Amino acid sequence: MTAIFTSRPDVNLPVAPLLKPVTFAGLPLASRFVMAPMTRFHSPGGVPAPEVAGYYRRRAEHGIGLIVTEGVWVGHPTAGHEDTVPRMTAGAAETSWRRVVDEVHAAGGRIAAQLWHLGSLREPVDGLEAWTPSGVREPGRPASHAMTLADIDELLESYAEAARVAARAGFDAVEIHAAHGYLLDEFLWPFTNRRTDAFGGSPQRRAALPAAVVRAVRAQFPADRPVIVRFSQFKERRFDAQIAETPAELDAILTVFAEAGASALHASQRRFWQPAFPGSGLTLAGWAKRLTGLPTITVGSVGLTRDFLRPGGPESVSGLVERVAAGEFDLVALGRILLRNPAWVTHAAAGQLDAIVDYRKSHEDTYH
Repeated sequence: MTAIFTSRPDVNLPVAPLLKPVTFAGLPLASRFVMAPMTRFHSPGGVPAPEVAGYYRRRAEHGIGLIVTEGVWVGHPTAGHEDTVPRMTAGAAETSWRRVVDEVHAAGGRIAAQLWHLGSLREPVDGLEAWTPSGVREPGRPASHAMTLADIDELLESYAEAARVAARAGFDAVEIHAAHGYLLDEFLWPFTNRRTDAFGGSPQRRAALPAAVVRAVRAQFPADRPVIVRFSQFKERRFDAQIAETPAELDAILTVFAEAGASALHASQRRFWQPAFPGSGLTLAGWAKRLTGLPTITVGSVGLTRDFLRPGGPESVSGLVERVAAGEFDLVALGRILLRNPAWVTHAAAGQLDAIVDYRKSHEDTYH
């Protein structure tokens, strides 16, 4: 794949090392930049609207090497409740996703589908309680249904079917959402996983259900296309939560993912530059790569203001590039800054800081 910016005269800009082509888990990309998944509510009835294809294409046209879609619900009744969040199901949704994939490919980009189940965050509509590992009632949340072994089998088939649909739609990769306190992450988190069977207890056993999802997806998705797992310590409702208190516990979890067939890991932090554990400067993505040897993506408050593009401390572009150059992680995901700035990479590559709009919360209500 040809890099978009190789002929630019301003290759000495700090961001330049991130603009070169790279191969990630066997997938050739135009740059090291990833678009992080962000729910956009433009899929009535679970079917991506026509404008969704253009939305993702614009980011690919401006140098994002890998698009990761917003979270897409697997086709199970308990996966989610909002009517405008997309699903990965056969029929109209699959056809619409094919249009999205074709538009991204036409722009020279690659695209991964993020497969998602809300878990306890699903509202109890349609007479269905949310599915959770142990039925733990979290503060401010309604009662939930503790999953049985039969439920787990049913869930695995839903993920397998979603992988089949994603493959037919032409996605270059899939990402399994096992972060931020949603269902798969609830199995990883000791607070919500109180099970005493093979899916609870030690870090390895808490990882068993997400790993079974990895195996189910891997078995149905083409072997030459990556299966990525997104994970985190923090939860949307508990920033101080941890699935692993030590690198050894993280190793136990991530090794189970790797053995199940994960091709790469997407380590979500609130701030990408912060150390994951005391006593080491390594980030969560850095630990993931060191422990498993798998390629990794970092994400967390990258580029939210123009000041990021001015050389500075560890939270700046220079600190980010230093970590990439050292091999700490491989790809860099941009999230909220892309909501209002689809051409962020183009402007950053040209040093056009004045063309970039600093992120504001109101941008989440826009669709450019």
